[in-house]
Amino acid sequence: MDILFLSVSSILCGADGWEDIEDFGRAKLDRLRRYFPYKEGIPKHDTIARVLSLLDTKALQKSFISWVNSASKLTDGEVIAIDGKTVRRLFQKGNRQSTIHMVSTWAC
Repeated sequence: MDILFLSVSSILCGADGWEDIEDFGRAKLDRLRRYFPYKEGIPKHDTIARVLSLLDTKALQKSFISWVNSASKLTDGEVIAIDGKTVRRLFQKGNRQSTIHMVSTWAC
């Protein structure tokens, strides 16, 4: 959970790849520790990539849709703009699951 939290937090703040996620974690470690202990510190970017590539993407998608639906209820019907992008050329050869997919949202 700590790696997932780190990844989502850093991507929401503009991280653009595995190394950016690691750099964000090192820069914001004290703040991140408010939510998870990070006893061993921030993992290396290779570890972050490996862990995220093992996630069940269907379950993650289902959770994300549920979160977006709950956010819609909180905004009392305001429009929430969603933009999705796939970071190109950041995957391991033969393993397209390691590609980073980013989603940005704005309440309008």
